[in-house]
Amino acid sequence: MPSFVRARLAPGPAIFPTLPDVAPNRPAGSFAGFRPAQLWGAIGLSIAICAALMWKAGLRIDPLLPSNLAYVAALLLLFSVRPALSRTSRRWAPGLADLAENVGLFMAMALTGAVATYPLAALSHGYADAPLQRIDEALHFHWLAWYETVVAHPSLQKLGVAAYQCIYVTPAALLIAFAVRGQRGEAHRFLASFWLAAIITLTLYLFMPAVGPLTYLWKGPIPYMPTSAIWQEQLIPALRAHQIGQVNLNELRGLVSAPSFHTASGVVYIATAWRCGNLRWPLTFLTLAMLLATPIEGTHYLSDMIIGAAVALVALVLAAKLVGRFGSNAVPHG
Repeated sequence: MPSFVRARLAPGPAIFPTLPDVAPNRPAGSFAGFRPAQLWGAIGLSIAICAALMWKAGLRIDPLLPSNLAYVAALLLLFSVRPALSRTSRRWAPGLADLAENVGLFMAMALTGAVATYPLAALSHGYADAPLQRIDEALHFHWLAWYETVVAHPSLQKLGVAAYQCIYVTPAALLIAFAVRGQRGEAHRFLASFWLAAIITLTLYLFMPAVGPLTYLWKGPIPYMPTSAIWQEQLIPALRAHQIGQVNLNELRGLVSAPSFHTASGVVYIATAWRCGNLRWPLTFLTLAMLLATPIEGTHYLSDMIIGAAVALVALVLAAKLVGRFGSNAVPHG
């Protein structure tokens, strides 16, 4: 039997500060999740804001495009699992229902956030590369030296690419573990932290768009193209000039340099994994590897990552307050 099935929620060493994550007079660990109306309200509001930004920027999504329909169909399938299992008395039904719903919520958040970067880029002005690079210089962080080291070692390139993709692996592992253990509340706490980190990141991005250190610092032919490539340099000017009118969900590219959302996500992942028993160390290791790969594979300044880490800490505190204010003691099923 996998170890995460047997693991119990353990407090772990105090690497992260204790947050006020339960309401007054509520026993610790009693948070059982948000109500469906709260979850759907948050997602609906996010989608509405994204749609308003798209309209403002003159962008649209064609719902009839096959690649877009595939995402819509996947979300509908995930969100249909709970109603389909509502009358089932199988022991595994609640866990499967929670897993499908939470994966659907995570996917909806991620897609909405990625789409929102396009109108935000179109509505932004200037670039923040110069001040971000000056901060790196003050911190004695030399991005070019790190990049040249990766260029000279193909093994580092392969490891970096694999580690960078853990932004998808870690949340899947967390949500599966919470579903197996019946910890619906912990899954919702994680989703709230991720959602708030995305909102704060997108808000700050409007005021600090950047093309990233690869474009800003490297001159001449590019010997190694990282995972994030140079999409900011190619897409942001086109979006501002209204040369792009349609967004395809199958071709979404990362446009956010500062704050680094990989870093914000990584801090949220580690804080969540720290509450996850035997999964704590494996997931922390994977996430730390992702963070080490982020400067090159994500083409981020160190200052991007510091801001991203600060965003995550704010999101974790705000999520704890949401849990205390709106958390439910009863787990609704069906």
